[in-house]
Amino acid sequence: MPSYLEVTLRRVRLERGGRTVLEGIDWTVSPGQRWVLVGPNGSGKTQLLKLLAASVWPTPAPGTLRRYRSRGTLALSAREVKEEIAYVGAERQDKYERYGWDFSVAAVVGTGIHRTDIPLDPLGRDDLAAIESLLASFRLSHLRERRFLALSYGERRLVLLARALAARPRLLLLDELLNGLDEANHAAALGWLARTRRTRLPWVLATHRAEDVPESATHALVLARGRIAYRGALERAPLARWLAGTARSLRPSAHAPQAARGVAAAHPRRLPLVRLTDASVFIDGHRVLEDLSLEIRSGQCWVVHGPNGSGKTTLLRTIFGDHTVASGGSIERAGIARGVPLDEFKRTVGLVAPHLQAAFLATPSLLARPRRGARAGEPQPGDFTVTEAVLSGRHASIGLAAAPDLPARRAARRALAAFGLEGLGARALSELSYGQLRRVLFARAWVSEPRLVLLDEPFTGIDTPTRHALALRLARQIAQGVALVIATHRRHEWPGGVTHELELCAGRSRYCGPLRARRRVANIA
Repeated sequence: MPSYLEVTLRRVRLERGGRTVLEGIDWTVSPGQRWVLVGPNGSGKTQLLKLLAASVWPTPAPGTLRRYRSRGTLALSAREVKEEIAYVGAERQDKYERYGWDFSVAAVVGTGIHRTDIPLDPLGRDDLAAIESLLASFRLSHLRERRFLALSYGERRLVLLARALAARPRLLLLDELLNGLDEANHAAALGWLARTRRTRLPWVLATHRAEDVPESATHALVLARGRIAYRGALERAPLARWLAGTARSLRPSAHAPQAARGVAAAHPRRLPLVRLTDASVFIDGHRVLEDLSLEIRSGQCWVVHGPNGSGKTTLLRTIFGDHTVASGGSIERAGIARGVPLDEFKRTVGLVAPHLQAAFLATPSLLARPRRGARAGEPQPGDFTVTEAVLSGRHASIGLAAAPDLPARRAARRALAAFGLEGLGARALSELSYGQLRRVLFARAWVSEPRLVLLDEPFTGIDTPTRHALALRLARQIAQGVALVIATHRRHEWPGGVTHELELCAGRSRYCGPLRARRRVANIA
């Protein structure tokens, strides 16, 4: 029988960047327990998981204890058990993009067996059989030879779950595991969590959504401002206060359809911004989009939906200019004639996407002061301040090459205020939670008052009140004539004022046009 880990935290405190992130944490995770971890953005959930994973250390203080036991035996140190703990989350996923680790899916899962970041050791026959079994359990066998960075966001997440399980962990930590998964993969992941009832494998799942709370969970921990607000049995947990009403809170207001009609009256001639004609896109030799045609005009709101791997992210990045259209098709962008640099178009477009977060956390700032402990003058990844990251949206760049002028600083202040980030302007991005960093990307997207905004799963990692506020803001932007293209798996995340939809399947259009009548009724409801 496997020997699973028990982790005990007593009077744990954690400081990051001179700020207290966690305070007075008393918690024990024991074999057979399956915990749900909830709390608003910035409450310390990810940092708490990192404490459990022994990847960060508690701030020294009297009485502080972090202890690991296995079958009643006290482990000598956290270092001894670190490799026995598997962690799946956005930060781990972003690491592959940050370092360009573009191995095959089978090789990525194989690194879990040898507990390495990249493939170092050959895989034996038993290893290959284990990899195949894990891929089959999550219906990923058809991706075996695909390159990891060519996968969709949701596909990458499931591959990393398979990698974590290949290590046969004694404790499993899941940070927003279910983000970015389509309906089928969401159900498959919940099904796997349900099957863990047959074992005593302890796990902790952090989430912001009521629909992501597994029935197999036994306990809940609620964080508020870095402190424990509830710790105990799931059935007595006040989760409704934090998670209930997700779908209801994101439904468009009754005024949103009226606002959208107002745009049509105010803008009888909506200007074309982007036109794709018979567009196909290839990545890593694999055709991701095939013969796609659509036109995006000012004041329109397009929702792009479809299963994981259908090409949603590739479409948005193609519109933005990160991918090219293959010969035989075309893409036209307003104001971009032959010979005009594509950067001219990018500076008129707002973009919110997971790969931007990875890029900012991987790139050193040219303007930031060195962190404490860094060598003098040496920039560090993630040292961008919130203000600098927001201002970079004016240049469609990652960071700034020169100090901003007064008009730029004023624009940044307006964008920060619009998204409730005034108090975070001087903070380093590396000090923010995932949800806070996503709000920074929203402010960055709007700092130049764009005419077109591309949103790739924009509400990932964002708590319910913030999602509600952002959804209302998107509806207002549509009403003011901004064109939006939003890719999402969740129907209740469609903003008010949706005018068009594109349903993708295996890179081809299953439907492309005005919002279908049955969805229009639901959009108004």
